[in-house]
Amino acid sequence: MSRIYPLLANRSVLKLLLIVNIAGTIYGFYWYGDQLKETPAIFIPFVPDSPTASLFFVFVLLAFLLKKNWPLLEALAIVTLFKYGIWAVVMNILVYFVQGLDWQGYMLIFSHFAMAVEGLLYAPFYRIKWSHLIVAAIWTLHNDIIDYVFFMMPKYEMLDMYTKQIGYFTFWLSIVSLAIAYYLCIRRDRFQLKLY
Repeated sequence: MSRIYPLLANRSVLKLLLIVNIAGTIYGFYWYGDQLKETPAIFIPFVPDSPTASLFFVFVLLAFLLKKNWPLLEALAIVTLFKYGIWAVVMNILVYFVQGLDWQGYMLIFSHFAMAVEGLLYAPFYRIKWSHLIVAAIWTLHNDIIDYVFFMMPKYEMLDMYTKQIGYFTFWLSIVSLAIAYYLCIRRDRFQLKLY
């Protein structure tokens, strides 16, 4: 496993990931386009979950390329990339069992799983502290409230009958995502590397 870290720190790899994440972020906001048109302005920052997560990671990668760490964005990125990456994988698997999937559904499973993994792979390079994780926790749990109290969650009409169960799952996925971020980034005996 240790052989992968020099590869992750390679500037060409960072640039490639930056391009991929910029493209994925743009596509993600496009995917949410119709929903955003109907969303009250006050809720807009909390609706496009996955593209916002990848946008956080875009800034993390930019910081790495500038030989810097932006720990608050690192905290937001690792938590939201894992949470919404896994969330989208699970939702699309549920769609598969309810009505089957088209090519786009399989693409969403693959791309969102990659989102979850990339955020975790760079954990040894993050410089997150408790204060950053607390802000990420507030953002993430507040987002759950916006989604499942004000019903601003991503639209999967074929799963509407499971909204309560999905909301419950999403809350605990947030807790697990925060716990993973703590375990990988804050505990005293964690594995830590420098990019530069």
